[in-house]
Amino acid sequence: MELFPKEETEDRKENEFMQSTGLVVVQDQRVVGLHCSGSELHAGQVAVIRYGPKLAASELYFSRKPCATCLKMLINVGVSRISFWPGDPEISLLVEGHNGTDSNSQEAILDAIASEKLKSNSHPHMGVAVQPLALGLQQFVVETSKECDFMERVSGDSPELDIEDLFFRQRRQNLNTFSGEFLIQNEECHRDVLAKIGLENFCMEPYFCNLRQNMRELVGVLASVAASVPLLTHGFYMKDAQPTASGSPQTRGVSQEIARHCTIQARLLSYRTEDPKVGVGAVIWAEGKSGGCDGTGRLYLVGCGYNAYPVGSHYGQYPQMDTKQQDRQRRKYRYIIHAEQNALTFRSAEILEDENTMLFVTKCPCDECVPLVQGAGIKQIYTTDMASGKDKGDISYLRFDGLRGLQKFIWQKSCLTTCPSEYAGPHLANGCVGKHRREPELELSCSKRPRSAMPKDHSLFVDQW
Repeated sequence: MELFPKEETEDRKENEFMQSTGLVVVQDQRVVGLHCSGSELHAGQVAVIRYGPKLAASELYFSRKPCATCLKMLINVGVSRISFWPGDPEISLLVEGHNGTDSNSQEAILDAIASEKLKSNSHPHMGVAVQPLALGLQQFVVETSKECDFMERVSGDSPELDIEDLFFRQRRQNLNTFSGEFLIQNEECHRDVLAKIGLENFCMEPYFCNLRQNMRELVGVLASVAASVPLLTHGFYMKDAQPTASGSPQTRGVSQEIARHCTIQARLLSYRTEDPKVGVGAVIWAEGKSGGCDGTGRLYLVGCGYNAYPVGSHYGQYPQMDTKQQDRQRRKYRYIIHAEQNALTFRSAEILEDENTMLFVTKCPCDECVPLVQGAGIKQIYTTDMASGKDKGDISYLRFDGLRGLQKFIWQKSCLTTCPSEYAGPHLANGCVGKHRREPELELSCSKRPRSAMPKDHSLFVDQW
């Protein structure tokens, strides 16, 4: 959220030593808010304004240690846990030309002291949520990212490209960018910052070395996921122009930068899945009538989700097999809850008829989800249509092309429209169709790596995101 694309007209008034900050608000292990600092308010202040007393018993995850101004309000409202990225804090201790004597540096040091005193006197549960990645997860994210639907579409549209080379070039570029944003390259300088923000214990070995390694790994994960949606020759373009149900003019789409950013959020969520093969993530944003108080402008989070088994169940209690398993009773499709369904079920805001509500999902909605998306009042969908028109027996994707009353922005090379499928067919429960009317599934050039290779505690790093 710290890197959320800002509106070009936004007039930034922060002092030069104020760092942009991202914030995730979690209640009952569910994300209810995604925020970032704006031209007037810090991320913590935005949370207090938006939620007030509802923040009690919430967990807040900051991309930087919040300043004393935010911290005192958050402590007072009863936040249960505050976690932050252990780098340069919100009031920067790394101002250019920092020598510890200028007014900006003194302000940063005084704020760090005040923050620590607020913490020690009020006993809030403040922690540094940077855990080591599960064994093999870094490589797993790389492999699945370079073979996801978005990269597969790029490969199909531009067969002359070396997709693997493109992915790793994008990843290297992202690593350089994100490392500059989130890692303090000078280790002694990093130790100095940690000491001033009350994290002296991390300055000693082996804790300091382990902390920086964990930070580098998480930045590497973000770089890999971001590289899987390369905004070069491809982007999100309208699939077909259809009138809305009310006959009113269609709403324009968001910018390519925002669409890509929200899609990367959905791809990060997809790694929380309990599905052993296909991880799907979905994020729902809405565009309000007036500008918000944070750096997202008129956009605000409605809900997010990923595909998983019902709440309260334990992994392995339900079937795990896909369509390759001959015994249909041992297949997962009738048990697993889709990302779109979870995003709608656990949404943190209502979907308003007069506002533009957008769904960003990493895979084409199936026939089970299409009626839900349409019935919920979603106005726009941003996705890939690699599965569109296919029927896999237990799950089908035949209704998406015929979906009317909303705009579909598809990941493609240009805005040239494609002809929607004319086949509808009789639909059964769970998105199935009659077995005598199935269309053969097209073979894909890229084989998917089975998700069963994922380590057991694969959700660790996304919990911190």
